[in-house]
Amino acid sequence: MKFLLIVVLGFILFTLIRNILSPAPSSSSVPAITPADAAAAVREGTAILIDVREPKEWESGVAAPAYLLPLSDLNAARKKWAHVLAEAKGKKVILYCRSGGRSDQAATLLAKEGYTVANAGGFNNWLAAKLPIRAPADPAGNE
Repeated sequence: MKFLLIVVLGFILFTLIRNILSPAPSSSSVPAITPADAAAAVREGTAILIDVREPKEWESGVAAPAYLLPLSDLNAARKKWAHVLAEAKGKKVILYCRSGGRSDQAATLLAKEGYTVANAGGFNNWLAAKLPIRAPADPAGNE
């Protein structure tokens, strides 16, 4: 009985460690991009960066070159998105949010509409990469 308990606990421990060290791949088909690569693509003029968080969330700061377009508007009337999506033709649309979930939703939707997209994950990734930020009231570097 003792041996069986050790085997079961060993298997559980092995499974936990394996999942921590190499988690299951994301179920998303949207390609990921690092914040540094996203910033470089925007600087080169081959991409645009969009923050899909809601306006209240922008108060903590936004990526300097980002358009501020909430996911809620993309899923509704697209009043704020229309001119940016027109400008995005022929460019990669890179999106980010707080943690990467909503940007993945937006990227998936836009990919279905024919846009080339990538998910830069969360704003904290941008901050961790020490890339430029701005206050939401300041104009984006690409506007």
